[in-house]
Amino acid sequence: MSAAMESLIAHTILQGSDAMFGRFLDVTAEAQQRFEHQQWALVHQALKTRISFYDHHVELVTNQIQIMLGGHYANQICLTAVKHAYQNLLVDYPRYDIAESFFNSVYCRIFKHRNINRDNIFVHSSQQHRIPTYPSTLTRHYRVQTTIAAMIERMLDDQPFTLDWNDKKRDVELLVAHLQTELGDNLDQQLTLEQIREPFYRNKAAYLVGKLTFSNGKSLPLVLPILNHNGQLLLDAGICNVNDVSVIFGFARSYFMVYSPAPAALVRFLAQLLPNKNFAELYTAIGCQKHGKTEFYRQFLDHLEHSDDKFIIAPGIKGMVMSVFTLPSYDFVFKIIKDKFAPQKDISHQTVKQKYQLVKEHDRVGRMADTQEYRHFSFPRQRFSDELISELLTIAPSIVTVTADQVIIEHLYMERRMIPLNIYIETATDTDLRHAVNEYGNAIKQLAAANIFPGDMLFKNFGVTRHKRVVFYDYDEISYMSEMNFRTIPAARYPEDEMAAEPWYSVGVNDVFPEEFRTFLLINPKVRILFNELHQDLFEANYWQHLQNNISQELYPDVFPYQSRYRLHHNTNKK
Repeated sequence: MSAAMESLIAHTILQGSDAMFGRFLDVTAEAQQRFEHQQWALVHQALKTRISFYDHHVELVTNQIQIMLGGHYANQICLTAVKHAYQNLLVDYPRYDIAESFFNSVYCRIFKHRNINRDNIFVHSSQQHRIPTYPSTLTRHYRVQTTIAAMIERMLDDQPFTLDWNDKKRDVELLVAHLQTELGDNLDQQLTLEQIREPFYRNKAAYLVGKLTFSNGKSLPLVLPILNHNGQLLLDAGICNVNDVSVIFGFARSYFMVYSPAPAALVRFLAQLLPNKNFAELYTAIGCQKHGKTEFYRQFLDHLEHSDDKFIIAPGIKGMVMSVFTLPSYDFVFKIIKDKFAPQKDISHQTVKQKYQLVKEHDRVGRMADTQEYRHFSFPRQRFSDELISELLTIAPSIVTVTADQVIIEHLYMERRMIPLNIYIETATDTDLRHAVNEYGNAIKQLAAANIFPGDMLFKNFGVTRHKRVVFYDYDEISYMSEMNFRTIPAARYPEDEMAAEPWYSVGVNDVFPEEFRTFLLINPKVRILFNELHQDLFEANYWQHLQNNISQELYPDVFPYQSRYRLHHNTNKK
């Protein structure tokens, strides 16, 4: 193939990446309008639409290359040469990160995820030694000229919102008083604020994100959630605790909509604010989840290189649909779909994959773990015990290949590792147990209010994060709340009915009897007492029916990703 053709194909792939990201930015740019017009149903649709652009454009470019190359379409030597031409296009290119991942996706689509190595794709970035630059348009800087309140008011005045404030002066005063309580003597007149220009939008809120720097050189993040209160802006909270800001950017939340033509610069700025978050998590949080997937893989390779422990079956009760393994030193687990399911699991492999995609596209309300999906994933054989190899080949032989030096899995999901709730409960203190039971009930209620019925609600299907939040992570039985039929068990006709092996009443496919939840949730006496105190309503059919009625009217409650103590208006009528 000529150098001219190599260059043409390289340009074709880059143009495809640009077209994809252009549409990504178009949907993102409309987030302000959806927020200001309170178009909450469109918010959810926009999230799903934006996610779909990537695979659509990868497919378009793959088809173009097939037409251009004809019989040489799947020639590996040809595509390797194209990679070198493509790499030259990325020098000084502002979205080199996204473009490299897009090239990888096109290559994997052409070669069915085979022959993945450093020569063929961007396993590591070609620009990894590039010194990051921050566009002057990324942030604004503010200094205290008269008072801290005046500085914050100037910052709010610079935001792009077209709505009026409900009472900006009052909100600023409440915020300053709150920061004084949180920060004490650190809140001095030498304070500076560096604010990301573009608001972050998610669900019903806009978030202003910035960095406070103090006279002693130390810095903290500052996140200011803003609500649309009856068509007027309301400053709802102020969060400057790193751990709590980390939760706002957490793996169980929907992706933010933030207009960022140069994601690398934004991610590097966010990394200064959130040192516990890696690049993969931050790219994913701002909606660049496909490049987040690339970064996760790179970090996994780096972890392998700097560790020597072996993969094990993940602690917890083995699932009937998925098998889970992990490295003890690694913060993620790997989940594969078994070839055959337990008899009581009437579900197909394709349906399981659809459930995981549903979770990615839905509002996760901080209660469902995000996953990254990989194909033809290769592990070093020496890091697997013979017992684990035997386990994998027994439960999923169709997707597991073992060679002398590799374990290759055709399809898997990577997910944040958590402590299974059933294991956590066994050793929890009374205080932690109460918190965990309350979190579990809240997780179910928030998921249900967001139109997600978990299905299998056993404690083993929920995990506890490092922030002690309870998160759902087993998706093969989830359904939309609107599809379910919640019923109360009819009274027995005769005393013998209650002794019969079969129920005396009809049971439809989607029928759910909440009072039966007691049978499998309240085995532990301590849990039973706490559950009856905190979440008795989960056992009542009318509670679930009420949620269904709200969903049918598109009435979705606010789920705040921050503690109530950070809210500025909890002592006023402005909710």
